[in-house]
Amino acid sequence: MAKKEFKAESKKLLDMMINSIYTHKEIFLRELISNASDALDKLYYKSLQSGDTGIQRSDFKIHLTADKDARTLTIRDNGIGMTAEEMESNLGTIAQSGSLAFKQEMQKKDGESSDNNAANDTDIIGQFGVGFYSAFMVADHVTVTSRAYGSDQANVWESSGTDGYTIEPAEKEEVGTDIVLHLKEDEKDTENGENYSRFLDQYELSRLVKKYSDYIHYPIQMMVSKTRPKKEESTEAADTENTDAKEGENKEKKPPEMETYQELETLNSMEPIWKRPKSKVKPEEYNDYYKTKFGDYQNPARVIRTQVEGVSSYTALLFIPSHTPFNYYTTDFEKGLQLYSSGVMIMEKCKDLLPDYFNFVEGLVDSEDLSLNISRETLQQNRQVKNIAKTLEKKIKNELLNFLKEDREGYEKFFHEFGRQLKYGIYMDYGMHKDVLSDLVLFYSSTEKKLVTLDEYIAKMGEDQKYIYYAPGETVDKIDMLPQVKAAKAKGLEVLYLTEEIDEFVVRMMGSYKDKAFRSISEEDFSENESDDEKKKLEDLKKEHEDLLKFMKDTLGDQVTEIKLSGRLGDAPVSLSSKGGISFEMEKTLNKMPMNQGIKAERVLELNPDHEVMKKLADTFAAGDKDMTAVYTRLLYNQAVLLSGLTIDNPAAVGEDVTRVILGK
Repeated sequence: MAKKEFKAESKKLLDMMINSIYTHKEIFLRELISNASDALDKLYYKSLQSGDTGIQRSDFKIHLTADKDARTLTIRDNGIGMTAEEMESNLGTIAQSGSLAFKQEMQKKDGESSDNNAANDTDIIGQFGVGFYSAFMVADHVTVTSRAYGSDQANVWESSGTDGYTIEPAEKEEVGTDIVLHLKEDEKDTENGENYSRFLDQYELSRLVKKYSDYIHYPIQMMVSKTRPKKEESTEAADTENTDAKEGENKEKKPPEMETYQELETLNSMEPIWKRPKSKVKPEEYNDYYKTKFGDYQNPARVIRTQVEGVSSYTALLFIPSHTPFNYYTTDFEKGLQLYSSGVMIMEKCKDLLPDYFNFVEGLVDSEDLSLNISRETLQQNRQVKNIAKTLEKKIKNELLNFLKEDREGYEKFFHEFGRQLKYGIYMDYGMHKDVLSDLVLFYSSTEKKLVTLDEYIAKMGEDQKYIYYAPGETVDKIDMLPQVKAAKAKGLEVLYLTEEIDEFVVRMMGSYKDKAFRSISEEDFSENESDDEKKKLEDLKKEHEDLLKFMKDTLGDQVTEIKLSGRLGDAPVSLSSKGGISFEMEKTLNKMPMNQGIKAERVLELNPDHEVMKKLADTFAAGDKDMTAVYTRLLYNQAVLLSGLTIDNPAAVGEDVTRVILGK
């Protein structure tokens, strides 16, 4: 039969198929297996409609055969097959989908019938009519031999690509389709060139089936080579070996001779764990599935399984890991859930299904409602994905809240691993997500000596307490030593310790929680707990020591914005507080960033008017010893700098001042 030409448009589309549409060449196997699955679905549906009891679904199979010598890969199914006319229509015209037409026919018949169970029992995957042509990405010649259900005549379709195709009568004993790919030669560029021979390797084929088609609900089978110890040829030979063994007990025992044999192996698991009844799946099965599929060595902290029916129907199986991956806080980490369409994996990492602050969640989503592009690799539009992502966000949030309530110890371990990401979620996008995440974060409490939620903090607040107090610092122990913290604790106030670099940015972005504003006890204007008598006393002392405070300010210059007397230092002689929008911890964090702009917080030196050091300072100044007053001033300032966890600018000058004090001159 003479070769037929593809239409001009089809030639162009075929060229695009081979060179542009699919990102990864390995996708071809997924497409051809999906087509074979469609063919099996169609025959099963036809048999139900016709009442053909001779066809059993359990007899349906997809078979792979790799011939390395001939460089051919065969995908065989015993599905509905194709007539010559259907070959002409479905294979001769690119983007003409027999699956889509069949699905539309089913839906039409189901609309006319009160019983649509048969239609619900099938799951047509291919709807674009282009997946078959992905074969030409890896093959330079494709042969399709098919015999249609109800027909005695088989036909063979052959093509080497854009140069056209032929269709001729053929012999085939069974109903179904055989697709034979003659693989291209390997490209010579060893680094960037394609190794087509890998698609003839049994381990690679098994890997690709597991990756993309593990949940096709028909067995995908292949003869695989295995090894085993060679059986003894005869009893006489065995007796001789035993005799030799007895005579040479001191000789090394020889390893058994091995033989290679062939075994038919089913490569796919067929039934997804997320489609089995929940009551039939044990917790250890979820754990094993998670560890196998997502490469973890520990069980997940929580498992989320949900099924949603509605505008976007889907099933999701999600896992909250018990620890961070080794690359979690690096640019190499990639978020996203596996995305399946009717059990076939479409994307390994669908980023749009998870918000960044829940990027630690692993798992998958399986939906039949997705609008895919013609390569089935990506989505045509993301409205459906956005709907799914929105409901998943709520599901994850509720699961974390339940985790917090049901297993506090387990949640705290989880928070130790992923709490920073939740905090980052509050801070990012100008606090847009703070309402979602605020009740999930934990901070160390000065009174409880452990991590608490913001709800737990508020529940213990006194009726007259207006603010949620916090203190930033490098460690719990260092924060404990701050004079302001000691004074706050002495007054019975609970203080949240912010020990991570992002913490203060987070609470400032939040601003408040349930109408309670956050307030740093290290801020200069922290005076709401002072009584009127205390405020009046400080005003009087300020007037009394006005000249001393001015001298000290002149001595320190622009190292401080202000010097003031404070009644909140307890038994500490001096302290340093910040003024304005930048705190000391924020200063340190910002200056660690690559674009260090030398940002500095406004510093306020606070003096304790009731401390002996203040009396000594005032007496020295009153005696007219301005040199020693200046030395005391610098030493007190640097003492406050150290207490605040900051770095002294000129250690040598501090050493000189210490020497002068010791020598008394």
